[in-house]
Amino acid sequence: MADKTPSRNKSPLYIGLLRKTPLGNLWIAVSEAGLTAVTWSRNQVEFGEYLIGRFKRPVQLDAGRTDQAMNELREYLKGKLCQFTIPIDWSVLRPFQCQALQATYAIPYGQTRTYGNIAAMIGRSQAARAVGRAEATNPMPLVIPCHRVIGADGKLHGYGGGNGLPTKEWLLKMEGALMV
Repeated sequence: MADKTPSRNKSPLYIGLLRKTPLGNLWIAVSEAGLTAVTWSRNQVEFGEYLIGRFKRPVQLDAGRTDQAMNELREYLKGKLCQFTIPIDWSVLRPFQCQALQATYAIPYGQTRTYGNIAAMIGRSQAARAVGRAEATNPMPLVIPCHRVIGADGKLHGYGGGNGLPTKEWLLKMEGALMV
């Protein structure tokens, strides 16, 4: 999909579609620096509009550039990959969101942390709600595992990906973080 929005000297985002995962179809976007987005968008136009609106960059369909991300996501969702190696383009995040999501990215497979734990990890112990907002706007769910962040009460709170909380619960069960 060609974009007519001025790129402001920014390189394009390349997109690809990962079909028929246990969680449905996933759209992936990468920049020259790494992964920028994973979403459950219904179609290419919807995903492209989201990317252009959020990142102000042109978008091109190029499954070859998204192969590594698609392969790792496929293996992760089959339960065969516990740690992603694909590079992440952290520059697409705002400073606080970047701090919170880098702490989230460090949560080991099969473990959980609370929003308060993440806030404390980044030196902002009173910012649990702000961490929640950063998690809610995570453009790279699954790879930056916001599904591993739970409430202080030990319960699942909020998840914007897939079918919401049932998707979060499925992911945590797949990783062994929740007992069936």
